Amino acid sequence: MLKTLLVFLCMCLVSCGQVDVHHYAQETPKLDVRRFFEGRVEAWGMFQKRSGEVVKRFHVQIVGHSEGNKLVLDEFFTYSDGTKQRRVWTLSPQEAGVWLGTAGDVVGEAHGEAAGNALRWRYVLSLPVDGKVYEVHLDDWMYLLDEDILVNRSFMTKFGIEVGQVTLFFRKQR
Repeated sequence: MLKTLLVFLCMCLVSCGQVDVHHYAQETPKLDVRRFFEGRVEAWGMFQKRSGEVVKRFHVQIVGHSEGNKLVLDEFFTYSDGTKQRRVWTLSPQEAGVWLGTAGDVVGEAHGEAAGNALRWRYVLSLPVDGKVYEVHLDDWMYLLDEDILVNRSFMTKFGIEVGQVTLFFRKQR
């Protein structure tokens, strides 16, 4: 009972400090998700434990294309330890600024909402670590800095407790 109460209180504290994506509605340049991710995009990032220790760095090559009204992102990851990974996102636009997405290692649907220069993207990821698979919640905040550069800060939680952060820089290839 005490564990349940502590988890509930932690979740409440985490949710109290959230900024709504519409806070950025007047910020420019405006992020057009489809326009930014169609074509080639390159990204560099790192994963940090909650202590701040960098445990993994990575490079991503992304190729985005439209299939009907859907946006497909084919992502190829190369990690600092030499491992490689591929993730294919299928994103579906909903009402203004809202996106739903699926990928092979995402549990259920991802939910995104864009306003102004920002996109908040939330999902549950099946994350393999040392022979086990954990379901972790990701809360990505992406900000368009100029028409070619997007920065992403992701907060990774398990049971409402932060376990790490991902920082990622995207560059649109022209």
